[in-house]
Parts: sequence; structure tokens; C-alpha cells
Amino acid sequence: MDSLIGKSFSRYRVLERIGAGGMGVVYRALDERLNRDVAMKVLPPDVLADEGARNRFRKEALALSKLNHPNVATIHDFDTQEGIDFLVMEYVAGEMVNERARAGRLPEREVSRLGVQLAEGLAAAHAQGVIHRDLKPGNLRLAPDGRLKILDFGLAKLVAPSTQDAQTMTATGTTAQAGTLPYMAPEQLLGEPADARSDIWAAGTVLYELATGQMAFHGDLASQVTNSILHEAPVTPRALNARITPDLERVLLKCLEKDPENRYQSAAELAVDLRRLGASTASQGAPTSKAPARRKGIRRGLIAAGISAVGLAALLVGLNVGGFRERVFGGMGLHRIKSLAVLPLANISGDPEQEYFVDGMTEALITDLAQIAALRVISHTSVLEYRATKKRLPEIARELGVDAVVEGSALRSGGRIRITAKLIRAKPEQNLWSKSYDRDLHDVLTLQSEVARAVAEEIRVKLNPLEERRLRRVARVNPEAHDAYLRGRYYWNKGEPDDLEKAKRYFQDALEKDPLYAPAYAGLADYYSVLPFYTGARPDDVFPQAKAAVTKALELDESLSEAHGSLAYILAYYEWNWDGAGKEFERALELNPNDATLRHRYSRYLSSLGRVDEALTQMARARELDPLSLIIKANVGVIRYFGRQYDQAREQMMAVLRESPDFSVAHWGLGLVYEQTARNREALAEFEKAVALSHRGANSVASLGHAYAVNGNREGAQKALGELRERAKKEPISAFQIALVNVGLGDKDAALAALEEAYRERSTLLTYLKMDPRFDPLRGDPRFQDLLRRIGLPA
Repeated sequence: MDSLIGKSFSRYRVLERIGAGGMGVVYRALDERLNRDVAMKVLPPDVLADEGARNRFRKEALALSKLNHPNVATIHDFDTQEGIDFLVMEYVAGEMVNERARAGRLPEREVSRLGVQLAEGLAAAHAQGVIHRDLKPGNLRLAPDGRLKILDFGLAKLVAPSTQDAQTMTATGTTAQAGTLPYMAPEQLLGEPADARSDIWAAGTVLYELATGQMAFHGDLASQVTNSILHEAPVTPRALNARITPDLERVLLKCLEKDPENRYQSAAELAVDLRRLGASTASQGAPTSKAPARRKGIRRGLIAAGISAVGLAALLVGLNVGGFRERVFGGMGLHRIKSLAVLPLANISGDPEQEYFVDGMTEALITDLAQIAALRVISHTSVLEYRATKKRLPEIARELGVDAVVEGSALRSGGRIRITAKLIRAKPEQNLWSKSYDRDLHDVLTLQSEVARAVAEEIRVKLNPLEERRLRRVARVNPEAHDAYLRGRYYWNKGEPDDLEKAKRYFQDALEKDPLYAPAYAGLADYYSVLPFYTGARPDDVFPQAKAAVTKALELDESLSEAHGSLAYILAYYEWNWDGAGKEFERALELNPNDATLRHRYSRYLSSLGRVDEALTQMARARELDPLSLIIKANVGVIRYFGRQYDQAREQMMAVLRESPDFSVAHWGLGLVYEQTARNREALAEFEKAVALSHRGANSVASLGHAYAVNGNREGAQKALGELRERAKKEPISAFQIALVNVGLGDKDAALAALEEAYRERSTLLTYLKMDPRFDPLRGDPRFQDLLRRIGLPA
């Protein structure tokens, strides 16, 4: 097939052959219409025997093309020309994982990092009902930026001859149906249907191979490999690599349980365990019991050779045997700093009016460090809890779950700024680095990047090329515009209606000072987009203004993660453009993987689409980044409620209430769970508490009215309905709330009419229609199905 090089198929010109396998030959090609490289897989000539098979393949390929995740290679096109069937996919440069595996076993933290990406990509596909069926190192590519990409997703099913027996194998270890022998789950070998847990088995074999340097199941003959998979336990990973921790071994062996019921039940669950493992300071592994004896032997041998204790120490330092130099000179464990918190910088000006500026410097430093994917950085909202704390640093680090903290001060005087920063390891407490910076206010962005880069270099965190470029930026700003922007963010973060109006004025002032200052446009977008929630403003009145502002921000600076996040929010909750929102969320997280608010919003987006496992994965990450946020903790319970995981939802809400008994959202969420589990008295009690604590918030009143109705208290329900209608004459109350009470009353026509009104007002609450169990009585009604279709939600 090398004769294809230089030829054009449709709009694709073949450039070079880059690989081959059981599913065809792969070429790098140029998409001449979009001027981008693509991967073109030419299928074997006997795969699609007739036009009917070709049409079925085209339909399936179209469905697979909707998979959109940073760790899954995207399918772009399928076509036929001159009797050749070809599939066009995203081109991913870099090396295959099987090439990396041949180079030897990987460090545990690298196995964990790649494993998290692999599991998250699988979770995204499984949520769409797509199983890979042929996961192996040869179907995984490592891009130059370190990202793992899963290739050929779902193709094993598409090209598998449907008439063949799943148990038929070649000597090379591939089946005539779907899968590659050493990586196939037992149920696949037995001809049983593959599901998500089959992919989890395959993921386990890949990670086992990366961690140990050996395949989990191998043999000279296919029959030997098959017998091993079906009947033999794999060699324990720690027997092959003593540096593997017991935690990683447990994860790998759980993936490789023969019975699918005993494996991880979802890829999202696997991702959570791998992420915890990656964050653990134990990920480097403990020294084996033989190490002390070995060191004693070295010491005895050197002494016998006539080397003194002082000379021995000097030699150990010089050779750095067993990390001796780091232990003596305080550097031991620097490579273990994988998480940190930037504590609020001290305002040493003595002027309370400068608090906004110092707070802005803290947030900016957090934002710069948060862009480093290999580092977990605690969010601004959680660290603010420690502004005036008397707690010792090890205690703070333990509460936030971090290895180190950055503390310091900021002083603005005239046209100059001075920042002093210290990096302190938490356990044992040790000052690792400190430095003062003095710059002109025009160079404040460069200063922020300098501090972040110095911290990254000190803890030896690995930066990818994009991160390196960002932290070496040289940018000058208009000091007056930047100052106004910082004031705007200071008030926007407070969230009260009066503060929001102050924030708007400062953002506008910043743009008057500098009409090309992109962050101020992003600030305005955030101001407009939250108004429906904080002030009851009508979506049609504010979201178009938010869209205009964020569009301008991205025209000026495409790298603003907060602007991409705002655009994603607008696309999802106002325009109902779910595909566009997903891409913007992913771009924002690519630019700032440590933004807890962004991950929280992304999680809510995923849950609205029914992708509950992915939503919980994102929420788990948000909790790691913002461990003190009550709303994030409560919304974990809300998402489990959407997923009808009522026991887990109840436990989560009760945990939040033990921490904060007066948190209205948790009482509301607990009421939802009790209502769905027929604990009627408890449900009403929780909703009544939520109404009182939220100062009769419309959401709580409507939920109480619905609960009254389903419990037969029509008078109470009508009273709640009347209150909402009266308030709607004076303040914006979503018709969604009216619909909710009518559903409880069994008045479907009134409920659907109110939902139509909510649709006309573009209520953001409609995004929960697909998942909220309280709307189950309407799901069989064609009018409800049509409404879901118009909102863009899958039925």
C-alpha cells in the first residue's frame, strides 16, 4: 500500500506511512481543506464486503465521531474511493506506549499519571455507551506534551466479522473478532459480551506492563496465554518490581480480577484511585528490607579498606549514595512535593485599602502555579480561610492535604511593587527557599510569572513546553487598568448584589484605561453570567452581554482559561450548545487544570447530560483543589441524586451537615433524597429547614410545595404555588419552579405549560430536566420529549 503515498483521497493527500496492524495501515495525511495533519487508516479490503456493511460502518463511525475528550483520539471522517475504504482520525504525534514499555518499567508516579488519563478517557467513552474492546499499548500514544491518547476507540467492533467465533485465535495472539490476546479479558475469550469492565481489565494489563516491565499474561503459544488469562493469577507486581507500593499493587490486581463483578465497576472509579495514588507522598515506594543490610555492607567494606568515618561521609555525599546528600543538607524529598497551597500574602502597607491589591497578587500567583498540570494547587477560596489564622503551617498543610505551602507579603508603593515569598515544606517543617522581588508596576505580570517559575524550579516539578512558555512570559500592563481589574475581582469574589455592581464599575473602568485589556472583558462576562443566580436577572437580559464580553476577551487573548470557562458556561446554560460547551470546558481545563470552580461547573454540565461517573470524577478533583468548599461537597450529593445513587447521596449530605448544620443547600439536597426514598416526614422537615435558612429561596419553596403535593397535602402545595406566583409579579421567578409544584399535584398540562414558559425565558434550570427524578411523571409525554430535544438534551 506504499503506492498510496502522494495520492489524494477526497480532500486528503497521503504523506507517509506511520503504522500498520490488524485493522489496517495508517498514514499521515494532509487535510487540504482545513490545512491540518490527520491520521488516515486504510481498512483491509475484505473488512467491508458490500455496500450494506459500508453503510453500517459509516453510521457507527459517525456515532464514534461524537466522542470528544482530551484523552481520546477523535474520528473525523469515513469515505470510500477507488475501492479503498478509509477512516480519517485526529493525528497525534509522539511515541506509542508499547515503545515506551520496551524501554523498561516506568516510575510509579508516571504509571499513575498515565493511568489517570487512560481511565478518564475510558470513562468518557463508556458514558456514551462505547467500549474499546482492543485496548493495548499499541493503541495508546503519548503526545509530546505528555498527554495520553487512546486510539482506535470502538473500531474493534466495527471491523470485526460478525460471523466469526470470538474464541478463534491466530498464533500471533489476535482474535478473529475483537481484541488482542494478551490483553483480552476472560469474558471476551469465552465469547461473552464485552462491557466497560472488559476495558478496565485491559487497562490493568497495560499499567501492569508499564509498572513491572513484563506482560501480566504471556506464553509461547496462544493456548498458554489463554489458559493463563482464564485460570492463573498474575505474578504479584511487587515480586517483579520491589519499588511498587502496596497501593498500586492493589489497584492493578483489582483491575485483573477474573470475575468482572470483582473489578472496578467503572473507569471513573479507577481514575479516582489512581489520582489519589499519584497525589500520595508514598508513590516513590519504600526501600526494601534489604537496603539497610546493603548499606551496612558498603560501610564495613569501606572501613576495612581504611576509609575513616569522615572520609566515608564525604564519599557518601559526593556519590549521593541512597540520597545521603539530600538527607544531610535538607533536600530529601523535594521531588515528593506534588501539591501546595499559596497562603494569603500579608498586606504590610498598613493600609486596609490595599487589601484588594494583595488579595489580587495571591490569586494571580495561585493562577500561574495552577497552570502546571503536574502540580496540585489549592484554590483561592480555600486558602482565604487562613488569612488571619494562628494555626501552624504543618496543621494547615494537613487540613488542605498538601506537601508544602508558599507564604509571603506584598507591598505596593508609588509605581513599584515588592513581593517576598517563602516555600516551606510541611513535614518535616523546613524553609526550602525564600526570595524578594522588586519591580515596576508595569511589569507585574512578569513578576508573577517569575515567582511561580522559581517555585516550580525549586520543587523540581516537570513543566511541559506550553507551561514553560507561559511562565517565561514578558508582558507589560497599564498599571491603572490592572489596578481597576484587581478591585473588580475583589468585589466580584464577594458575590453580594451590591458588590457585583461595584465589580462591574471597576471592570468598565479598567477598559476605559486600556480598551485592549482582555482580563477586564472576562471579568465583565463573569459579572453578567452570574446575575440570574445572585439577583434574579432574566437570562435574555444578561447572557447576550456576557457572550459579547467573553468573545472580545478571547479575541484579545485566546489563552485566558477563565474566559473559556465563562464561554462554556454561557453555551451550556443559556444557548444549550452542549457540544460547544464541552469543547470550551476542555480547553479551559487544558489551560488551567487546577481551577476548582471550573471543574465544579464542568461536573454540573456532565451531570446534566447524564454522564454521572464523569461528573463525579471531575467533582472529586474539584474537592481536592478546594477542600473547604461546602457547595462543592453538597453538589457531590446532588449529582449522586441525579444518578439515583440515593444511599451515597444521603451519606454525602449528612457529612456536609455534620460540618455545617445551617447550610441550606445540604438540607435541600437531603430533602430530595428522602423524598425519593419515601421517607416523607424527614423530607418535609429538611425542605422546611432549607426554606428558613435560604430566606424563602424560590428553589426551596418550590421543592417544599412539590413534597407537600406528593404527600397528599394539596393545601400546602397550593399555598407554595400561590407564593411563587405572587412573587413572580415583583421579582424574576423561573416558571420552572411553578412547573415543579404542578408535577407534584399531578397537573401535567399545567406543568408542561409552565415548562414551555421556562423555555421561552431560557431558564437555566431547564438543564436539570433530563436527570431530576421529580419529573419522571412527564417523561412518557411527547411534549416533554420534544422539550428535551429542543434543549438539546438526550432523552
